Amino acid sequence: IWEFNHETGILESKFIGEVYLKEIVDYIRATKDNKNYPRKLKIKTNALESSFVFSVNDLEVIIYENNKSLENYEAIIDAIVIEDPKSTALSMLYQRLDKNEKYKFNVFSTTEAAQEWLDKY
Repeated sequence: IWEFNHETGILESKFIGEVYLKEIVDYIRATKDNKNYPRKLKIKTNALESSFVFSVNDLEVIIYENNKSLENYEAIIDAIVIEDPKSTALSMLYQRLDKNEKYKFNVFSTTEAAQEWLDKY
């Protein structure tokens, strides 16, 4: 589930339940193909009610798709709010693996902290 908030200029997304690789890839591709989003895109993802059901090896697929999406943007600043321990670990590993200069990604435990971080950009 995602919606662009025109007041804040932030793409707000929410994951609920088990989240599979296909859902992540579909979300990235939809973002890539959207010409209406600002070219410096801020994303806030609420994943507090979800758990990621994919492997460490799947992170390479996500990085590949994300880099393809970044070809259409000046920058993407992406904050994820997460609680599930496995999902947090996968997100933090993803953060270390993705080295694209146009992409900033950070992991948070509260939506307030994520918003404060996004406001800096």
